[in-house]
Amino acid sequence: MALRHYTLDFSLSTAVDSASTVPGLLSIFHEQEMTETVHDTDGHGYLATFVGKNGRFAVLRVHSHELVTIDLQCYEEDNIAQLDNLLNALEKKLKVLLNGNITRIKRLPALIRGAKVDRYWPTADGRLMEYDIDRVVYEEDSAYQNIKILHSKQFGNILVLNGDVNLAESDSPYTQAIIGSGKENYAGKEVLILGGGDGGILAEVVKQKPKMITMLEVIDGCRAHMRLTCGSILDSLEGDCYQILVEDCVPVLKKYVQEGRTFDYVINDLTAVPISTEPEEDSTWEFLRLILDLSIKVLHPSGKYFTQGNSVNLKEALSLYEEQLGKLSCPVGFSKEVVCVPSYLELWVFYTVWKK
Repeated sequence: MALRHYTLDFSLSTAVDSASTVPGLLSIFHEQEMTETVHDTDGHGYLATFVGKNGRFAVLRVHSHELVTIDLQCYEEDNIAQLDNLLNALEKKLKVLLNGNITRIKRLPALIRGAKVDRYWPTADGRLMEYDIDRVVYEEDSAYQNIKILHSKQFGNILVLNGDVNLAESDSPYTQAIIGSGKENYAGKEVLILGGGDGGILAEVVKQKPKMITMLEVIDGCRAHMRLTCGSILDSLEGDCYQILVEDCVPVLKKYVQEGRTFDYVINDLTAVPISTEPEEDSTWEFLRLILDLSIKVLHPSGKYFTQGNSVNLKEALSLYEEQLGKLSCPVGFSKEVVCVPSYLELWVFYTVWKK
């Protein structure tokens, strides 16, 4: 049973005495048949909780600094009109009681907790976003990760891997950025795609008729539920100019290095730059360095390596990644591009790397 959580905040120019504020609010709670319990705050303002019918629960706090907050919780099937009336009455009364002392009133939409469909996903830099997700299209635990495909009214189906928004059907800017933003000619070239299991990169590059694309990954569920991204390209594991190997990329890359095989383009869509800023202690950084080093070893001397970075706000993590580029087995140059990826709700950094 889902819970709705409302918040109403009053920022003030000066702190207020609860004795002049609270009595005027109690009658409003009592009209809703809510009974209060006052709690000892050890000198940190006034705190009272209110319990009402149908499981309603409210918290009123007059803080010792310039803030008054009200939290209201109810079950999703409760009478929303009654709750709106309660919040409207509290807001109206506080405007009168705090007249001239209010600097800002903030009333947020209800946070839905415990719903069958999870609508809340954090950005890479830790801000909470609410998506317009209305149903779960697909969910499975593979040998490597939890896979969800969720439907959004504005972004289409969204692929979520281990709780991270990965790609939506609306996110062609991501796919275009990680293959060079239309500046590359793939015709007749050898291409290696690491990851990209949603099929979007493969579907775009194959249009340019390369000599051969080798892709290492397929994500279950994408063939059936991410058709706007992959089209029909995942219906077969091989075509005239592509092959999909459902294998761990590390042993395959090591084999290519031993064989001396090279590619004109290596596109790494396995993972974003880790958020952790401790590269010597984080296994994700270790994996990233391994893939990066192997990828450069199989890159043709005149080839290019494309990969995603992370949110433009994660400047320290991106700087650490750029430091890793200076520690490879051969010297490289790089450039970066910042792109707005629709479903990420933030700007995203992409890298192009080449051998010097």
